Amino acid sequence: MKVKGLAALKSGGPLEPFNFERRTTGPKDVAFKITHAGICHSDIHQVREEWGPALFPMVPGHEIVGLVTEVGDAVSKFEVGDRIGVGVFIDSCRECEPCLNGQQNYRDKGMTGTYNGYERDGKTIAFGGYSNGFVIDQNYAVTIPENLDMAGVAPLLCAGITLYSPIKHFKVGPGMKVAVMGLGGLGHMGVKFASALGAEVTVISHSENKKADALRMGAKDFVVIKNKEDLKPHQFVQFTIFDNKSFPYGRSLLDGLKNAADHLMTVEALLALVALVAVAALPPIERLEAVPVKPV
Repeated sequence: MKVKGLAALKSGGPLEPFNFERRTTGPKDVAFKITHAGICHSDIHQVREEWGPALFPMVPGHEIVGLVTEVGDAVSKFEVGDRIGVGVFIDSCRECEPCLNGQQNYRDKGMTGTYNGYERDGKTIAFGGYSNGFVIDQNYAVTIPENLDMAGVAPLLCAGITLYSPIKHFKVGPGMKVAVMGLGGLGHMGVKFASALGAEVTVISHSENKKADALRMGAKDFVVIKNKEDLKPHQFVQFTIFDNKSFPYGRSLLDGLKNAADHLMTVEALLALVALVAVAALPPIERLEAVPVKPV
């Protein structure tokens, strides 16, 4: 498949028009036209090599949705015209116990990332969703329901599932109090999911700037913290905390809540989940679970 995309040709370089070819559609492959690709901050980190050495040219993008244009002879899950989504990984070893049990997101031998890595042949660079076409094995993609807005679905394939998984794991629902630290790409998903499931959500932030957005998205309370004293009014409230801060804010700030926290899911743990759960081709969504962490 001849594809047009946007690529960073070198570390820290700008995105430039880039033509390349994807593999021919195989018996179990699905080819599709990309209609939307979300912009995840990890794309920026990768292009800048802030997470270690990277492969260039790099076509970022792992929040991908589109319309199926071709299916292989052995494909049973998709038909031409179907709506399709792809997350942060596109293949796995297919040999280990998790893979054989339909839980490729917990694979033992490593995954094939959507970009900035090699496909299973170890030679072909994997290019991501900042492009107009994609080819993937049917078992590593998801079907998108007709009633969902495609533009809104794309970010669910990374930021969305990263928060949805621990929220489901900790059985967030009516009668629970949830604290979401940080109202960015991850945090706002947590607020929406937790409030939709019936929990009482408090957003903890370092400034008042996002208060209106937090309340509009379903939060019942908004707490600005500059030091531990700001948390004193809440120290005896039993929270399940989802920490989405991407910068060193000083974990000591959480001391004011440590006796009241049922669970604490930090951004490091959340990001570790992205590679584990972002493609629900795997188990049904109810079976995707977060990695348990010890209460603070």
